[in-house]
Amino acid sequence: MVVDQLSASGMDRIFHAFADATRRDIVVRVITGEYSVSELAAHYDMSFAAVQKHVAVLERASLVLKEKRGREQIVSVNFEAVRRAQQLLDEYETIWRQRVDRISDILAEDKKASP
Repeated sequence: MVVDQLSASGMDRIFHAFADATRRDIVVRVITGEYSVSELAAHYDMSFAAVQKHVAVLERASLVLKEKRGREQIVSVNFEAVRRAQQLLDEYETIWRQRVDRISDILAEDKKASP
């Protein structure tokens, strides 16, 4: 299980990265191709520095890679890390669905036991 393979701090970085809509959008953009930080910043109503900070959060979570090319910082997706994050979220979805199903079973048992 991915849950067992990732450290608690690694999971925290992934959840923190995906907790923000701008960061989620940046990941979606770089899945389709590489962008410079300047090109990314042009898509958002915020400062270049703010976009840089968002990219840094994604980079700490290993969801994106940043490479210096000349004077520009090029951002690309780390497909392996995104797949791992997807597996992590899928595992949590399974856990929560099982819990909801169990609650439904308990409620159904209570209805049967009630006079």
